[in-house]
Amino acid sequence: MKRVPEERYVIANSASRFEAALNIYNLKLSVCGKQVLRAVVVVFLLFGFSVVAQRLQAQPPSLAKASVADPPSGTMVPVPSELQGIFTFGKVPQSLDQLRLLEQQFGRVSEAAKLCTVSVKIGQSQGCGVIIDGGGKVLTAAHVAMRPNKPATVILANGRRLKATTLGSNKNVDAGMLQINPDQNEGEDWPHATLGSSDKLTNGMWCIATGHPSGFDQKRGVVTRVGRISRVNRAALRTDCALIGGDSGGPLFDLSGQLIAIHSRIGNDVEENLHIPIDNYSKSWERLVAGDFWGSLPGFRPVLGVQGKTGEGKAVIKTVRAGSAALKAGIKEGDIIQKFGDRQISDFQSLREAVGETMPGENVRVQAFREGSIVFFRVVIGRGE
Repeated sequence: MKRVPEERYVIANSASRFEAALNIYNLKLSVCGKQVLRAVVVVFLLFGFSVVAQRLQAQPPSLAKASVADPPSGTMVPVPSELQGIFTFGKVPQSLDQLRLLEQQFGRVSEAAKLCTVSVKIGQSQGCGVIIDGGGKVLTAAHVAMRPNKPATVILANGRRLKATTLGSNKNVDAGMLQINPDQNEGEDWPHATLGSSDKLTNGMWCIATGHPSGFDQKRGVVTRVGRISRVNRAALRTDCALIGGDSGGPLFDLSGQLIAIHSRIGNDVEENLHIPIDNYSKSWERLVAGDFWGSLPGFRPVLGVQGKTGEGKAVIKTVRAGSAALKAGIKEGDIIQKFGDRQISDFQSLREAVGETMPGENVRVQAFREGSIVFFRVVIGRGE
């Protein structure tokens, strides 16, 4: 994956504000369907978005000043009447006044979003999430949450670390959920996002992405990026928000501060990323809360990299593939797998099922029998298409 220059996600750190703004906000054919006159865009960007860049720069949480009246109650920010066309239909500003209002709106949503955007650590893996109710439920991507009932650490913008537990995941759309463990906030509600809807989203609509690119960094704080929606379907949204590794599971907001999607797959091009529409969580809410774990996400199939025969009454490894997760962990041909994580293994079919319940990147302890002795391995599950 290509390394993102610092100025792409901390927008103001560029040699020229105008050039940075032009690189990020120059409207694309893929979003608008036609090229906007560059002269008009230059005038707008020079006088407006160069200011946006400074105000949306990632700041340490201790320096950030809230610009909404009561951020813990949600992230929704009223949209001025002058911006209704831009908000609803994804139009571009038609005047300098509109441009200034738009950059102010970006700033308000960004400040509210920082309070509920969290970093999520599960074992050696990390991603992002967003708190969505006062009780501490956190939405994230399924490939970040991995599987139910795993201990997790949720890190707030101010660096505070909280204990959490993974709940359910719908792997068909990469939707996952966690719960912050109780009795960690002195009875107070957690700051949380305002849930929106994804059923009326259209191409060209403006959006605000937050997260922790490359992992949590308290000095830098939560990072905000502004972009537009370039494709909409039920399973995924595509935007040109500049995301990189570590952002997965983070929130995507509309211009009113409502949560409309969760970051899913980070593209090879930092400006072509997929997000899980929020309605996928609403439709599966009860199953996610109950800890159900179902589906299969293309490109995230868990792979151990071994072969064996079913029906032998034990899980004997016949073949270990070159470069596989099993080979890297030290598993050899002839080993008999007895335990995979918390699951007892009785034959090769039960091993196959146990692997299928994991997620790529998950760290699993494996017990095996080799030449009269019990041996143990730590396997980092591989990823297949």
